[in-house]
Amino acid sequence: MESDQDSVRALKGIGDKTGKLFEKLGIFTIQDLLGYYPREYHVYEEPSPIGELKVDMTGAAAGVLQKSASVRAFQNKKVITASLRDETGTLQLTWFNMPFLKNTLQAGTYHVFYGKVVKKNNRLTMEQPEIFAREGYQAMMESMQPVYGQTKGLGNKAITKAVAQALLRRQMEREYLPAYIRKKYELAEYNFALEHIHFPENRQQLLFARKRLVFDEFFLFILAVRRLKEKRQDRKSAWVMKAAPQVAKLMEDLPYDLTKAQRKVLDEIMEDMAGGLVMNRLVQGDVGSGKTVIAIMALLTAAYNGCQGAMMAPTEVLARQHYEGMLRMFADYGIDKVPVLLTGSMTAKEKRMAYEKIKSHEADIVVGTHALIQDKVVYDRLALVITDEQHRFGVGQRQMFGDKGQEPHVLVMSATPIPRTLAIILYGDLDISVIDQMPSDRLPVKNCVVGTSYRPNAYSFIRKQVEQGRQAYVICPMVEYSEMMEAENVLDYTKTLREALPGIAVDFLHGKMKGKEKNEIMERFAANEIQVLVSTTVIEVGVNVPNATVMMIENAERFGLAQLHQLRGRVGRGKHQSYCILVNCGDQEGTSERLDILNRSNDGFYIASEDLKLRGPGDIFGIRQSGDMEFKLADIFTDANLLKTVSQEVDRLLEADRDLVCPEHQELGRRLGKYLESSYDKVNL
Repeated sequence: MESDQDSVRALKGIGDKTGKLFEKLGIFTIQDLLGYYPREYHVYEEPSPIGELKVDMTGAAAGVLQKSASVRAFQNKKVITASLRDETGTLQLTWFNMPFLKNTLQAGTYHVFYGKVVKKNNRLTMEQPEIFAREGYQAMMESMQPVYGQTKGLGNKAITKAVAQALLRRQMEREYLPAYIRKKYELAEYNFALEHIHFPENRQQLLFARKRLVFDEFFLFILAVRRLKEKRQDRKSAWVMKAAPQVAKLMEDLPYDLTKAQRKVLDEIMEDMAGGLVMNRLVQGDVGSGKTVIAIMALLTAAYNGCQGAMMAPTEVLARQHYEGMLRMFADYGIDKVPVLLTGSMTAKEKRMAYEKIKSHEADIVVGTHALIQDKVVYDRLALVITDEQHRFGVGQRQMFGDKGQEPHVLVMSATPIPRTLAIILYGDLDISVIDQMPSDRLPVKNCVVGTSYRPNAYSFIRKQVEQGRQAYVICPMVEYSEMMEAENVLDYTKTLREALPGIAVDFLHGKMKGKEKNEIMERFAANEIQVLVSTTVIEVGVNVPNATVMMIENAERFGLAQLHQLRGRVGRGKHQSYCILVNCGDQEGTSERLDILNRSNDGFYIASEDLKLRGPGDIFGIRQSGDMEFKLADIFTDANLLKTVSQEVDRLLEADRDLVCPEHQELGRRLGKYLESSYDKVNL
């Protein structure tokens, strides 16, 4: 019986090579593997007659092959093709780099093929379908099959096999939710839920398992937030700030006036910092509403009061951008304060120099990533900490950063529009300010939702924009091709665009690249050395290239509306008209209705509230608000009602037993301790 903390290499068939592939997915231990929930599920239904297959549908077709499969070379790939015919029509079948299939796919043999139907050269084609014998497919029809996020060299079958083995060999978890709560809300036992989220027998069982795990995620998160609130509430501050005349002068010298909403929020921050109690404030502002300049004013106020301020961003690209923006602004306006950058990809020598500047207070403002909360970083009079895009940091990380100084003021910034009712629950330890007004010089982004047939027109439009000196982003959901993953991917798409846009510099960016590579790509894009950047959602957060005017999002149906709105916020940041092209590649009911919300509005808070109305408890696949808080399964939109219910239950529990010392709550207290520890451990240095 393996411990959940044992390495995945303890499982049969996982050696060093496969173990490293699992690590690429963030899976190091058996516990990590069991918490690596399926991205979606395949339901294997009765095969359809070929004549009833439609473009973009996923399903099965069956029959006898008329000819043996053929293999040919094409663009450094081996392409295997076969043709399936029944009384109603013909279906082309295609696989890449699997020449061994030629031996399986012989003329006269019966197979069932399962995959996505597309149109290629005016013919219905199933690309990279799974292949089953008649009996094998019938066995699959009895259950739902999990589909996991994959990486090159590690396909769905290998991950599924490892999870099944881990479930058999794991230590069973002790139930930690009190029995009365489980009974009240009809919640599955924890071990049952864990097993059936991976291998449900039917949709009803899946929803039962998911409800329990989502309940747990919300319950532990809100308990942790309440603990933070207790710790922080009405704490006296060692850092009482006076208004700095230099900051007032900077506001006057700026080439634009702050909006009324910005001024209101800045006043609230300044009152908090001068009021004698520790500030704990969230600033919510739509993309492009001007949060960064507010943060700089607050940091400079701390600096001109003889203290240090620190600002933590979720990505190195964004941290560097903030730092370089400050350098330019301070030089342009004669500000004599020194910012320093600290990120994980810096060399040991660069880090050492940064540590020395921070410790000696040569640095007034520190900008960086999670590296800011390492033990090695020693601050001098740290009075203000700001986290940008707070939903990217765990509760434990939020607390660790606050613990680096002597109760510093805490300012949290987020461009993720969350309806106020939910924000009060999720950020229960913080006061909330909202910047609900856009700068008057912003041109609204023009939007359109299109099908896949529009791509040639979109490429032509991008070419025209580039010829006018502008730039474009193209977003894909994946880095590389994955088995059974029906989505455009960055590496192949980059090749396609280079062929479609000759003479235009096209490059790519994704989260698996090293920090230094990402920074180099973004610097080249910012300098217009790259005109079209193909990227995953790594550019979703805060990247600022005012010259970029086109945002084309492939497989838009795969993203949550809040995330799509964040991506759209990367354009429309300069003086030129900007455009957002949403490519809908899906056949799911309701997809067009969802995307139409984005088509008709650029207001993030309106989009969030409409998303809340549209999402139902059955709407659980493929469109999670990626990165929200630290939830693996829970989605604050789909599960909004459950979130409110859990919040009320946590309040009742703490009112009855604040320290969780009653016998029926002791196991929950232990589980909360483990949860907080894992939140600390999630700090990615």
